[in-house]
Amino acid sequence: MFHEYKNIVENGDLVVVYSTPETMTTMTVSEGQIFNNRFGSFRHSDMVGLKYGSKIQSHTGRGFVYLLHPTPALWTQVVPHRTQILYLPDISFISLYLNLMPGKIVIESGTGSGSFSHSIARTIAPSGHLYTFEYHELRANAARKEFDEHSLANMVTIEHRDVIANGFGRTNLADAVFLDLPAPWDAVEAAKQTLRKDTIGRICCFSPCIEQVQRTTLALNEHGFAEIRMFECLAKDYEFRNAPLPDIDVAISGKKVSFKSVKSDKKRKRDEDAASVDDKDELPTMILTKPVDEVRGHTSYLTFAILAPKEHD
Repeated sequence: MFHEYKNIVENGDLVVVYSTPETMTTMTVSEGQIFNNRFGSFRHSDMVGLKYGSKIQSHTGRGFVYLLHPTPALWTQVVPHRTQILYLPDISFISLYLNLMPGKIVIESGTGSGSFSHSIARTIAPSGHLYTFEYHELRANAARKEFDEHSLANMVTIEHRDVIANGFGRTNLADAVFLDLPAPWDAVEAAKQTLRKDTIGRICCFSPCIEQVQRTTLALNEHGFAEIRMFECLAKDYEFRNAPLPDIDVAISGKKVSFKSVKSDKKRKRDEDAASVDDKDELPTMILTKPVDEVRGHTSYLTFAILAPKEHD
């Protein structure tokens, strides 16, 4: 389901239940079952046959939810966290710099919670393949179960393996390698062996600490990688507000104009006029935006490099 789309909710489907921007969860539709949250009760049988994106009222009439089709982007927001995960700013940036597209062969280590694995699979579908490795057996088994349930088993191969000690077990295969390991520099040699030799190979290392970047950079340089670059993605959210535009007559008359913020994360009607004048005269308005006061902090450093194709005599 994660790399394809259908319109109608069917019995047995995995559905993302959207309550608020901060409250989403997943459930498997099963006739006879009931989904409960703070807005009330929702019968699964009422969901079967609805279009994805439909709004469904609770039986108590206290609220509603939306039924969304699962996608890798939504899965990143609701995935069970077995480890630290990658979020959309890093995922999109890595996918771009690794030149991921349909038909590519990608190697990933480690799998973790599978957040990035789902995005890779969707990007390289339908003819590409992802080989992902996880050294922790329980996490590997949990991810394998999710890939099977999400109809990704035909394009994702997961293996319980310590790639630092045992390598990837594959050579001259991958178009790109992604390493999310505590010591990625120890896996650089194995990554070089698994990259294709007839085209440009690409690698990305995801590291929380700058000391990891330093050691990884030295290893990449030692093994012949070029164009080594490091990035940090910092997402910045913006809020909006309606601002009044008083004319010269209002200014001369001395009427007071107040500004009320209309933030996207508050339950206010966006079409309400946020400007008010003491005599209730209406003024024209315009929408302004500004960055929020708090910016999301550091996640990790992204170190990229390429491996030039091997020349044949």
